Amino acid sequence: MFSIGDFARHGQVSVRMLRHYDNLGLLPPARVDPATGYRSYEAGQLGTLNRIVALKGLGLTLQQVGRILADDVGAGELRDLLRVRQAELAAQIEADTSRLAQVESRLRTIESEGAMPAVEVVVRSVAPVRVAEISARAAGFDPGSITPVIRPLYGRLTARLSAAAVSVVGPAIAYYDHHDDGSVTVHAAVPVNASPTGADHFDIRDLPGVDAAATLVHRGPMEDVLSSVQQLARWVDGHGFRSAGPSREVYLEASSDLSEFVTELQEPIVAP
Repeated sequence: MFSIGDFARHGQVSVRMLRHYDNLGLLPPARVDPATGYRSYEAGQLGTLNRIVALKGLGLTLQQVGRILADDVGAGELRDLLRVRQAELAAQIEADTSRLAQVESRLRTIESEGAMPAVEVVVRSVAPVRVAEISARAAGFDPGSITPVIRPLYGRLTARLSAAAVSVVGPAIAYYDHHDDGSVTVHAAVPVNASPTGADHFDIRDLPGVDAAATLVHRGPMEDVLSSVQQLARWVDGHGFRSAGPSREVYLEASSDLSEFVTELQEPIVAP
């Protein structure tokens, strides 16, 4: 038997929490001294305590924890339940982290308003290029919608090209088609020297050349591209041009370290 203080120490929880769990009927002490009211616990109760703390730590309410304990869920089933909940929380953390990055990017963009562009805009022609591509829909243009779509697309495209023994001959290109419902078709493409066969799980098409495109080089992760995109838009508008077709992103340098990405933004333009 352990005193409540010793049991709290072994379970790495507070005495106050043990009393709270007792009051809720989640973890009654093994013995209560009738004269003093002192609570005593057995080592075997550490297993129940571990379940309570783990379930509570994964976001379940104590009422939900109580129902799970009452159902006498086995260790294997509980482990599976915890893994599912762990995956849900990891996805939530990733989504929250992405939203935080978008807010920070938007704030940096606001802070840079009115300042001279930090990068040079160059107007040049873009040559036609044959690409292999696959595509998918995203809910909108925001990074929270685009990023979860485009990254898996490039992973699948790379695997399919390898299986078809098709070599990539240039940096990857992304472009987007906007639809009336607000959704976006995301095209993940890479330059190739190959002819369409109709048998592969990707499309081969020729992207047309562009007579004049306003281009800007963005350095760093694409989650931070907002400021560069808007600098380019201000330059186009400020110099009396208008957009003339889907913009493109050419990934000049890609790395597992997203901060080392170098991307050329290409905005086709015409004089009004």
